[in-house]
Amino acid sequence: MHRTRGKVLGVAVALAATGLLAACGDNDSTASSTPKLTHTTTAPQPPATSSSAGGDTGTQVPAPESTPAETVAPERPQPVPTDVVPPGDTTKLTDKDKKFLDALKEQGVTAASPDIALSIGTYVCQGVAAGASEQDLTTFVNAMAGSDPSFDPAKMPVEKVGKIYIDTAKQTYCQ
Repeated sequence: MHRTRGKVLGVAVALAATGLLAACGDNDSTASSTPKLTHTTTAPQPPATSSSAGGDTGTQVPAPESTPAETVAPERPQPVPTDVVPPGDTTKLTDKDKKFLDALKEQGVTAASPDIALSIGTYVCQGVAAGASEQDLTTFVNAMAGSDPSFDPAKMPVEKVGKIYIDTAKQTYCQ
């Protein structure tokens, strides 16, 4: 149970960050090209010779050795955890989770996946327990709800969806 809450909390934080970042930009990029990584090396210097006023002693100072260019291993994606509940899979949900999701659905709110709705509900409960202000809760919940791929502003304003999440979580999920 504690692992599930940790994962849900992680998803909630990720959604909050995504929502806040998405709300800050207007998708206007000023980049005109992709930067290219270039690596330059210096050519080996010819051996330096030492001479004195009395003539050439024939002593040679070796040139500094050039080091081969470092090779960097390509970045590899992390493996997908196998114990994550896939979207739409309700077999691992608790009765409390199902009650919360059903209450949201009754009010016209259906998240793209149960994880999204449960993350928002968990965030609300943690915020209430921590004494967060209603304004703070509303701001972050609206951002998370608005970043849900299934959110459609033509059906319902994000402020109403956020209020439904907050009220429903307080009534069914934070107990």
